[in-house]
Amino acid sequence: MNAGVLSGVRVTHESAGVDEIGAVCTESEAEAVAALLEHEGVTEAIVLQTCNRAEAYVVAETAAAGREALSTYVAAVDREARVWSGHEESLEHLLRVACGLESIVLGEDQVLGQLREAYEAAHGADGIGVVLDDAVLKAIHVGERARTETAINEGIVSLGSAAVSVVGEERALPETTALVVGAGEMGRLAARAFASNGVDRLIVANRTVSHAEHVASELRIPAEGVGLDALSAVVNEADAIVTATGGPEPIIDGETIGDGPSVVVDLAQPRDVDPSVGEREGITVYDLDSLQRITAGTRAERAAAAEEVEAMIETELDRLLRGFKAKRADEAIGAMYENAERMKRRELATAAAALEAHGGLTEKQHEAVEALASALVNQLLAAPTKSLREAAAEDDWTTIHTALELFDPEFDEAPPLGGGARGELPESPPDGLPERIAAQLYDDD
Repeated sequence: MNAGVLSGVRVTHESAGVDEIGAVCTESEAEAVAALLEHEGVTEAIVLQTCNRAEAYVVAETAAAGREALSTYVAAVDREARVWSGHEESLEHLLRVACGLESIVLGEDQVLGQLREAYEAAHGADGIGVVLDDAVLKAIHVGERARTETAINEGIVSLGSAAVSVVGEERALPETTALVVGAGEMGRLAARAFASNGVDRLIVANRTVSHAEHVASELRIPAEGVGLDALSAVVNEADAIVTATGGPEPIIDGETIGDGPSVVVDLAQPRDVDPSVGEREGITVYDLDSLQRITAGTRAERAAAAEEVEAMIETELDRLLRGFKAKRADEAIGAMYENAERMKRRELATAAAALEAHGGLTEKQHEAVEALASALVNQLLAAPTKSLREAAAEDDWTTIHTALELFDPEFDEAPPLGGGARGELPESPPDGLPERIAAQLYDDD
């Protein structure tokens, strides 16, 4: 069987708001992958869920089967929020995501680690096969190149550091007591950004106190870690809050907020901060939607580096596509040669048995006959081999598929096309066989 067709769908900050992205996201990426693999015709799947994107990709027997499966993943949002992609577009988009070109903060580093985690989750759910393995590993490779060979990630490199930059525009950080809620990757990045920008004091709150204390201990400023049960108290000590827990419900509302902070940045998906907090006088609340507008300056500063990365992606995508095409051709060619080898062995055995009745062959004669059979096979298959490689290069998948049907490696377990004897071609070309292949396989001249 051929490897299949890649299809993708995404709901991101470019097509939807925070709440719509949250509506699509599942409890875990592995859970979403397992659900996609249950659909008929789907052989591979991967899901990438971050604070500003929910994306799913499947490899299926047909594009229609892939889209049908992916429709269930994005069923919770309107059609306007969904962006669909076919085989080549999905590959290109994965490369762009890994390079940070599709992030709110252009060139941000965190998404590369998130893609690695999504790959591992999909592996654990048996969602990675030959197509996604090549595609995702290529994306990770290109993402690493982009960050080492260009200036795409100079300066602000994460949403956490962007959030601290926003706070710094609202108030003087050396005079600020900051609270970071959440000790995950985003929370750690925000805490480090606060520390490197000279915040006066930092509090890290987290459900697991030891994790909060660990993050605080890494910083070279006055810092402490507390549990979420102390949130109401420490909120009132803070002048600014950055929150990124990833919990299912808001943990800060109008009652919790009190009279403490003047600026709140909510990086969580779903929201950590109830929208009512933004209605309180004297409090400015930023979420991912508003942060996207604020980081437009970073995008302009990195425009030249982005052009370099775009060129890198174009080259690497071309290599990836050529590799896929070569594999598809090799699959059909391998099946063709396997069948021919099986027929050759059978006919040699038949000839040897007949000759035994007339005294048999010497060892040298047997070697000569076998060499003749091998040479005939190679010469007969040279032209079809060339045609199959050309078909792959030209995206002529009808030819590839037909060849796979003709030369199925499981020939002994399936009835032959056209009613011919097992191990033999049908007496006449099957319907739908491209003329150039039929001519080379059936032309007596």
